[in-house]
Amino acid sequence: QVQLVESGGGLVQAGGSLRLSCAASGDTSYNYAMGWFRQAPGKEREFVGAVSRRVDGTLYGDSVKGRFTISREDAKATVYLQMNSLKPDDTAVYYCAAARTGPWYIPRFGHEYEYWGQGTQVTVSS
Repeated sequence: QVQLVESGGGLVQAGGSLRLSCAASGDTSYNYAMGWFRQAPGKEREFVGAVSRRVDGTLYGDSVKGRFTISREDAKATVYLQMNSLKPDDTAVYYCAAARTGPWYIPRFGHEYEYWGQGTQVTVSS
């Protein structure tokens, strides 16, 4: 079992930045591929980005490519989502998730992830 806790959300003006953190606890002896998703009210869950288990390969959704960056710090069992040039459309609850995968695979679909955090709200004002 792995528990994931997101933090770092909040209110920011358009053009600003935020860094979300996702801290893992429990059985972290196995390195997981880690992903970020978001869901805005009335919308489907959207893939934001993910980082592979071992090789630190990354993959991003088209709407955040070039603005968001995912990194991981395995010694702290923590994954980060650096969000720059934020837009009002980025307003959503952001979730991190963990997936058991091969070392190079980067999952981008929700059903590929086994563990989920409770989410953190990000609100971008215009």
